[in-house]
Formats: sequence, C-alpha cells, structure tokens
Amino acid sequence: MRKILIIGAGKSASYLIKYFLDKSISERLHITIGDLDLSNAEKWTKNNPDAHALKLDIFEKGSRKKAIERADIVVSMLPARFHIEVARDCLLFGKHMVTASYVSKEMQALNEEAKSKNLVFLNEIGVDPGIDHMSAMQVIDRIRQSGGKLVLFESFTGGLMAPESDTNLWNYKFTWNPRNVVLAGQGGAAKFLQEGKFKYIPYNRLFRRTEFLEVEGYGRFEAYANRDSLKYKEVYGLKTVKTLYRGTIRRVGFSRAWQIFVILGLTDDSYTIADSENMTYRDFINSFLPYSPTDSVELKLRYKLKIDQDDILWEKLEELHIFSADKRVTLKNASPAQILQKILLDSWSLEPEDKDMIVMYHKFGYELDGVKHQIDSTMVCTGEDQTFTAMAKTVGLPVGIATLAILNNKIKRYGVQIPTNKDIYEPILSELEDFGVIFKDKKVKYLGYNPLNV
Repeated sequence: MRKILIIGAGKSASYLIKYFLDKSISERLHITIGDLDLSNAEKWTKNNPDAHALKLDIFEKGSRKKAIERADIVVSMLPARFHIEVARDCLLFGKHMVTASYVSKEMQALNEEAKSKNLVFLNEIGVDPGIDHMSAMQVIDRIRQSGGKLVLFESFTGGLMAPESDTNLWNYKFTWNPRNVVLAGQGGAAKFLQEGKFKYIPYNRLFRRTEFLEVEGYGRFEAYANRDSLKYKEVYGLKTVKTLYRGTIRRVGFSRAWQIFVILGLTDDSYTIADSENMTYRDFINSFLPYSPTDSVELKLRYKLKIDQDDILWEKLEELHIFSADKRVTLKNASPAQILQKILLDSWSLEPEDKDMIVMYHKFGYELDGVKHQIDSTMVCTGEDQTFTAMAKTVGLPVGIATLAILNNKIKRYGVQIPTNKDIYEPILSELEDFGVIFKDKKVKYLGYNPLNV
C-alpha cells in the first residue's frame, strides 16, 4: 500500500479526500486524514478499511513528525503559513509534498535541498493559484509553438454563487476563507502593466477601478485588480508582453458596495476596538460615524457616503442587518475586520443545498505574421451542495491528481515546483476535463487593453 497523509480536512478537502478514497483500491492507497478536530476527519473514514482518521495538531512536533515519517507523500491543506513546518519534516524524512498555496520565501529556500534528495515539493496546484497557471500556460505554449509573440495577457478568477443559489442582493456568499475576502487587496497598491506602462491602484481606489467581462450563458461580471500582476511576467516567461493584468471576479455592483466598507474603515485589521464584545452591530457602525445628539445612524451614514434612500446600495447594507440593535458582536478585543467578518458570516454562509460557482477568464493577445490576434478562454464550474462545492472541486482535484502523478513517477521535476511546465499541466488538465472542469477557447477581434471603468 502507498500511504498518503492529508493534513487538514476543512472545507476545501471534500473532493480531494473523495478522489483518493475512490482510487484507493485501483491505486493501492491507504489514506490518513489528520485534523485538529478529529470529527472532521472521522466523517470521511467510517467503514473504510483504506482510510483512518488522526487527531493531529501540527504544533505538537512529536505527533506531526511521526505521522509524516509513516507516509509516502504528504498533502498539506493547512493555512499557507503553516506549510513550512510540514515541509521541513518532509525534508527530514525524505517525503514528497503537495500544497495548493503560493510558494513562500521560506518554502523556496528549501528548493536545493529538496532537489538533492530527489523530492517533489509541488505548490500552487489548486484553482488560483493552480488551474489558472496550467490553463494559461497551455494556451501560451500553443501560441509560442505557432510562432506567435504574446503582447497581452489578462487573467481573472472568482468564487461566486451559481445562478440557482444567487439569492442575496450582493450576489455573493463565502466559498473560501472569509478572512481573506475581508482583507482582499490590502498590503500595498495593485500593480499591473498596461500598454507598456506600469500602473498602480491604491487600496482606497481598488474597488472603484473595475473591468467588465461577459461569459456566454452566465451574463456580465466585473473584476478588480489583484495585488501584484507583474510577477507573472517572469512566472509565465512573458518577456514581450505589453499588458499584464490579473483580477478577481464578482457580479456587477459588488465592488461599488464593498467600497462603503473600505471608506468607513471596516476592513482594517491593524487595531482592536474597546469593549467590542458588548457592542451591537448598530454600535459598531455608529463608532465610525460623527457624533450627533439627534441624527440616527442611518441618516449619518447616508449623509457621509451620499447614498440616496432608494439606491440599491442602501438595500444591500440593510440586508446585512448592520443597523440591528439586537445582534451583538460578542468578539472580545476584535479588530474592525474581524467584526465585519462576523457580520457577513451571518448573511453569507452557504446553506446545505447552495451551489457555488468558479468562473475563470483568460485573455491572450498575440502577434503572428504582423497581425494581432486574441483568444478568450473561459471556464465555469458549478458545485453540488454545501460540502461538494466548486471551490473544493477546483482546489482539491488538481491536488489529488498531482499527488498520484508524483506517486506514480509521472512528475519527476524535483525541488520546489509550480505547475507551469507541460509535463505537469497537460495530464492534470486532461483528467480535470473528466470531472467537468473544461475551458472553452474562442478567437475574438483583438482590442488590446480596454477596460470599462465604472
């Protein structure tokens, strides 16, 4: 039996675990699922002789090392900042490792040692990063092979609600880490390249500089810029590109409404609020508004942000119950961002039968024989329910497919890797099609970078 250790059995692990369990007999697998909450792991291992659950605290070095030493390959589904401890143990015991997270500086520093031990440390093999890398490089390599020269690359991804479960005015619910959603875009200006010019969007303007996208059969979306698009010039080998832009997809109108939270300061995570546990949601909002002995919280907010009472923005705010004098924060010494997250979770948590949706959209502009061309590539993946989400599918399946490829010696690129090489991305994308993760490529008229700002 080949032994796979999965560390972390959270929301993104459902399809990953099911994939391994379905392959356990044909691939001779024994799957150990380790999680701090044993019940998270046990729900997958009941009555399955090829799997067992393990209570695993990664901060307990002894049990962590013991579990890793027993495995042939380790899949870390932990928060990104914890991968490095697992990686160091994998080096110590000579084990391959797979994660869906971005390569950190600490992880990259292990590259040479991993190479020297013939170990594969494959990272960025989820959806974004992951499927975005692989699908983009497949088209980029195809263009290069035809003699084309890339001049434009734009890439967008979003975790949204499927049309049948799109039931609130924000057209949004949490399908991944809520904290990351609340803090999105912070930590510096968004950086990108437009027609050969470096461009920057500071955080306070990020959600007011959006681009419209049309996806056939699904309508119109908007996208705001990711923090750093420029690094992909090297990652994808885009030496000749003049426009390079990556963004996050939302339904039209989301960003304009989210800007209210930014203006008020509700997404700030740098300080804590006194007596936060005793605040109502109404108290919380009022604490960011000027004092008035007569004006209501609603009136002060409308006046400060110049929102008309019949504006859809106002309805979106009311839908979140932020003016409630009954709902309480209950969080002690909480930052504004933590309180906002709690408020949003009340309204944006998935219901059992909710179906989410991943939308990915790439634009490739290139020159061939003196003529400019453009290819638009789109992928839409819909989840099944609250457990088997599209987010879990597009994160977990690439991780699972890559893990088996490493076990079966089909991936032999040793060291710290991401899936931008053909020998890695081709077989993974091919198998993903069997699960309905399919890209549709369409040749369109080349327009260059032409965002519609709203």
